[in-house]
Amino acid sequence: TGSGQQSVTGVEASDDANSYWRIRGKSDGGCQRGTPVKCGQAIRLTHVNTGKNLHTHHFPSPLSNNQEVSAFGDDGEGDDLDIWIVQCSGTYWEREDAVRFKHVGTEVFLSITGEQYGHPIRGQREVHGMPAANHHNYWKAMEGVFIKPSMDPAKHDEL
Repeated sequence: TGSGQQSVTGVEASDDANSYWRIRGKSDGGCQRGTPVKCGQAIRLTHVNTGKNLHTHHFPSPLSNNQEVSAFGDDGEGDDLDIWIVQCSGTYWEREDAVRFKHVGTEVFLSITGEQYGHPIRGQREVHGMPAANHHNYWKAMEGVFIKPSMDPAKHDEL
């Protein structure tokens, strides 16, 4: 059911290699490597293994009947329904912070609850959009590559 786009699911294991997402700027704006992500900044999340963007639209999700979240596009190129706002406390998204992602186009929050798929993706949880902020829509980076901002490129002294 739903849009027929690639499903996005969640698993309990934090070391699942298929769970890595790259943070990118909006399609019309950059996100300089190593620059901290600001609270309130618009971003895209691109799945590392498939190159598809985290996406949502007005389709019901198959298990919970919330709003479907899918993976959409090719090589990081999708559309304006791939844009999310980082909601956090403070100025920047800090490494240990739990954050929310609010979808720009439909205003739902990226969420996960207890609904689990059976066949063919047994035990994986449905990721979906919910209309209100609650305890189901907090996310935390568990591992990954965190790049420090570079120094002034004019003063580069390595070979």
